[in-house]
Amino acid sequence: MLHCFVIDDSEIIRKYTRLIFENLGFRVSEADGAIAAMERLRSEAPDYILVDWRMPGSNSLELIAKMRALPLDSRPYIIYVVTENDPLEIKRAFAHGADNFLVKPFNRQIVEMKLLEIRTAA
Repeated sequence: MLHCFVIDDSEIIRKYTRLIFENLGFRVSEADGAIAAMERLRSEAPDYILVDWRMPGSNSLELIAKMRALPLDSRPYIIYVVTENDPLEIKRAFAHGADNFLVKPFNRQIVEMKLLEIRTAA
């Protein structure tokens, strides 16, 4: 079973994203910020990580770089979740280690299309 790790300070967004991914057959875990995310990654090996672009008290780009520096058994696919399609912000996320991006608001159909796009590119 594929594992998706959702990092977002909004409990509502985490629950909504969990519902979408669980309905797609994923196991889902969550963190509400950078500290909790790094702690969970010590014991979990997700296939996909969704990282919110704005979280109080942390820099999402630095979090992505720190996750990439971890000695993980496999390389998770990191999706940077934004609320604006800002090419400069997305380019910075890619430079820090993100693999793709997803624009909020999203729904199950958009997530399915994004996952298909990722699988097709691989």
